[in-house]
Amino acid sequence: MTQDELFKVLVAHCKEYGFIFPSSEIYDGLAAVYDYGQMGVELKNNIKKYWWDAMTRLHENIVGIDAAIFMHPKTWVASGHVAAFNDPLIDNKDSKKRYRADNLIEDYLGKIEEKMDKEVEKGRKRFGDSFNEEQFRATNPNVLREKAKYDEIHNRYMAAEAANDFAEYKQIILDCGIVDPISGTRNWTDVRQFNLMFSTQFGAAGDDTSTIYLRPETAQGIFVDYINVQKTGRMKIPFGMAQIGKAFRNEVVARQFIFRMREFEQMEMEFFCKPGTEMEWFKYWKEQRLKWHENLGMGAENYRFHDHEKLAHYANAACDIEFKFPFGFKELEGIHSRTDFDLGNHQKLSGRNLQYFDPETGEKYTPYCVETSIGVDRMFLTVLSHAYTVEQLEGGDSRVVLRIPAPLAPVKVAVLPLLKTDERLTGKAREVLNLLKYDFACQYEEKDTIGRRYRRQDAIGTPFCVTVDHDSLEDGCVTVRDRDTMAQERVPVAELRARIDAKVNLNNLLRNL
Repeated sequence: MTQDELFKVLVAHCKEYGFIFPSSEIYDGLAAVYDYGQMGVELKNNIKKYWWDAMTRLHENIVGIDAAIFMHPKTWVASGHVAAFNDPLIDNKDSKKRYRADNLIEDYLGKIEEKMDKEVEKGRKRFGDSFNEEQFRATNPNVLREKAKYDEIHNRYMAAEAANDFAEYKQIILDCGIVDPISGTRNWTDVRQFNLMFSTQFGAAGDDTSTIYLRPETAQGIFVDYINVQKTGRMKIPFGMAQIGKAFRNEVVARQFIFRMREFEQMEMEFFCKPGTEMEWFKYWKEQRLKWHENLGMGAENYRFHDHEKLAHYANAACDIEFKFPFGFKELEGIHSRTDFDLGNHQKLSGRNLQYFDPETGEKYTPYCVETSIGVDRMFLTVLSHAYTVEQLEGGDSRVVLRIPAPLAPVKVAVLPLLKTDERLTGKAREVLNLLKYDFACQYEEKDTIGRRYRRQDAIGTPFCVTVDHDSLEDGCVTVRDRDTMAQERVPVAELRARIDAKVNLNNLLRNL
């Protein structure tokens, strides 16, 4: 199964088992908008709690807020979004489809990288333990040829991006022979800009209405509330403000399922520090955030840092944490040193004093800021795409299992009476359920054979299945089945809570950070 085929299967699995549905599906859906189903919302909430607790409980100097989606329109003037929040777009005249020009080029570069990686893998298989990847990349003629092609296109792309040269964007697309994936043709329009913010009317109908925007990021809510939090919380620099909330971007090229959507959710933290110390904190937060990801046990080899060559207008340093999705390494989280751009601009436009007074030194200054920003939806896709496994079993059978990190699993334990026709077993199973449901997200299931019920729980990622059988009525023990190993063990009901808690408690993840 190719990676593309695997991704399509994953998308279908999400719908079949109640993780994600197309929004408004009974009306044929709404492009790039999705609803989280009964399993998806639980997984999503667990991801958010892991992030929130890691930020606000483990750091004494980080507090949380929940700012409104609607903000004064001057906010987006000060932030630069009104003037500069644009994407370079190009249309194919045959398919009538619109694409981001930079994405077309980046995807082409990604394919060259894949070719180089395949050559490296061939070398690894050929030379075995004696394989030296660095030397191979520096000497293999096939890798060197692809590397030269990559560098030439990449350098042209970076120069075009820096100069905002749309004509060069198009020329690169033409020179590389990039075709429309639908029509297969190279019949492209010129590249032009498109602002990504949604606008709406605020106020009663008539002359009182004004144009405002749905926020394209949650960060500005933190910046405009900075002075209130700093004063009411008596916060001392350095300190951080965390927020989880919805953001909206009118993505013309929304694609790859929930990877890029028009309505999405962000987990952002802005860390305010003294000017001149921002690079120390930038390094600190890079390390901390990578540790948070790797702590989930999804393989350190699936993450990498990508330093930005072209910086945003507000930044003096920027780096992405990329994850290896089924469609390649893509941005999962951004860490940016935003300088004093945001607070400085809001101070100028609002006329309010946003400077910090240091009581120990007597200094006044506008704090610098280091930002960590991660999409909840991308994190959700990260967990699911890594968790989805088709496992071959003895006898030619197979099972689909979601190996979701246990503390994040939507359902922690399923309670299953061996037979639904025996009231003694169903009654005892209900007793076990009532014992566990106050501590864990539980599911009770009695339909179908026990084997089929195991398979359904595997498919939603439930770490433990607890089966109540006739022996349970006599010895007070139940059979506990582990999702990952399928091993079964008899456990006294009195020890059940502690046994499950040891694996699924979110605090155990936090203690490793």
